[in-house]
Amino acid sequence: MLAQSRLGKTALRPLVQSRNLFFLPTLASAATGFFLRDSIRLANSLEDNVNQRKSSNDVILEESEIKPYFSRPAKKYPNHIPLYPYEKVAMFVTSAIGAFLHPEKNQYIVALGESTAIPPFLKRLRKQMLDDETGRQILKDRPNITSTSLDLDKLAALPENTFGRTYYEWLKREGCSPDTRVPVRFIDDEELAFVFQRYRQCHDFYHALAGLPISREGEIAVKFFEFLTLGIPFAGMGAVFAPLNIRKSQRDRLLTIYYPWAISSAANCKKHLINVYWENIMEKDVNELRDELGITLPPDMRELRRIAREKRRALQANPSPTP
Repeated sequence: MLAQSRLGKTALRPLVQSRNLFFLPTLASAATGFFLRDSIRLANSLEDNVNQRKSSNDVILEESEIKPYFSRPAKKYPNHIPLYPYEKVAMFVTSAIGAFLHPEKNQYIVALGESTAIPPFLKRLRKQMLDDETGRQILKDRPNITSTSLDLDKLAALPENTFGRTYYEWLKREGCSPDTRVPVRFIDDEELAFVFQRYRQCHDFYHALAGLPISREGEIAVKFFEFLTLGIPFAGMGAVFAPLNIRKSQRDRLLTIYYPWAISSAANCKKHLINVYWENIMEKDVNELRDELGITLPPDMRELRRIAREKRRALQANPSPTP
C-alpha cells in the first residue's frame, strides 16, 4: 500500500506542477505585448498602408511625448544666435568689464555693441532710414561692404583728392581691411540686424573722413562723434568710461581737442550719416564731401602724439635741475 501511495504521488507531481505553472504562457505573452507595443503598433499601421513611407524611428519619434530639457529658439537669419534674456544680460556684464579692461580685444567690443543695441534704439535708427530716400534705398539694396564690393584696386587708382582714395590710403596706413567687420549675430530681428551691421561697416568711413587713427584715443573720439550723431548706446558708454583707462596726456587731448571737435561736427552735421550711401560717392572730392556733411577735419592726432613723444624724450634727456 505504501509503495502504491508513493507511486501515486509521483504520478500526480507533474500534473500538479503543470497546474501551478499554467499562467506562465499568459504572463510571457502580456510582457511581450507591453515591451513590444510600439513595434506591434508600427507593424499594424504598415499593414494598413498608413506609414509605408516612414521609417520605424520616424513613427516612434512622432508618437513620443518626451521633450528636451533645453532648446535654443530658431534662427531668424543665417548668422543669428538667439539668446534668452538672462543670456543677454550676462553677455552685457561680461563684455562691459572685458571692454573696459581689454579694449584692444575686439570680441568684447563686438559683444558690448550688440548687447546694448536694444530694439527701441534700432527701430528709431530704422525709422530715420525709412524717412530718407537714400536710407530707403539702402534698406532695399542691403549692401554688404567688403574689399571685393568696394574694389580696393579701383579706389587706389582714384585721384588723391577723392573720398575713395582717402579711404584707401587710410586703410593702408592703419593696416586694416573692410573684411574684418564681424557680422551681427545676437540681434533677433533680421532687418534691425542689418541696420546695426550697416552702422558697424560704415565706422571706418568716419575714421577716414576725420583722418583719425585706430588707437584708443582715436577710437574714443570717433565713438563720441557716433554717439552724438547716431545715438549709438555703447558709443556713449565708451565716450564716458574709456577715457578713465588711458594716459592723462591722451585724456587731456580728448577733452581739449577731440571732444570739442566731435560736438561741433555733430552740431553742424547736415545729413544723418546712416543715410549716406558711401559706396556711391567714392569718386567725390573729399573736401566737398566734408562741406556737404558739415564735418570739419580735426587736428592730426598722429602728429600731436609725435610732438608729445618728442617733448617727453627731450625732458628725459635733459631733466631740469632740482633746486
